[in-house]
Amino acid sequence: MKDWAAWHAPYDDPASPLADRLRCVRGHVSTWLATAQPGARVVSACAGQGRDLLPLPGGIRARLVELDPRNAAVAASVAGPDVEVVCGDAGVSDAYAGAVPADLVMVCGVFGNVPDDDVRRTVLALPTLCAPGATVIWTRHTKAPDLTPSVRAWFAESGFEERAFDAPDGEWWSVGVHVLVGEPAAFVPGLRLFAFG
Repeated sequence: MKDWAAWHAPYDDPASPLADRLRCVRGHVSTWLATAQPGARVVSACAGQGRDLLPLPGGIRARLVELDPRNAAVAASVAGPDVEVVCGDAGVSDAYAGAVPADLVMVCGVFGNVPDDDVRRTVLALPTLCAPGATVIWTRHTKAPDLTPSVRAWFAESGFEERAFDAPDGEWWSVGVHVLVGEPAAFVPGLRLFAFG
């Protein structure tokens, strides 16, 4: 089993690829926050230590779901009063019950650690977690075989419109931003989205 607490160490090196990806993700979060209304909801799957999101301004309600208790404790230590950190399995829809439909759904650090079929199943299920017009921010490596063209096509199949796709030359990471332009779907309790590896 990978040590998911130690996995965060490269974030502390500003020159690391992981730190570059974090800056990109946080830039897209900042863009979303610039127009977010008070009371907007955020959910984050496999949120780790919450570095993609935290701190959030007051009035933005968020649920971060993280299985590793050490990472969840770090996130909880910097979470504000409107942020809930849940130590649990982000791969089951029940983890988001009561926190959805969300206006921003974060799926960062997930798609590179689960089987391709799970990626597709998760993308197709995202409308069940989304409010109308919700934004989804996701990441995936671009190492061969590069799955990102399929991921982007699955988002289109699910009723999303791509707003950004960052895959810098010479880097192994990518960040996608999609907005739900189709209809949200009803929340499905007990739905297995993915099994994190």
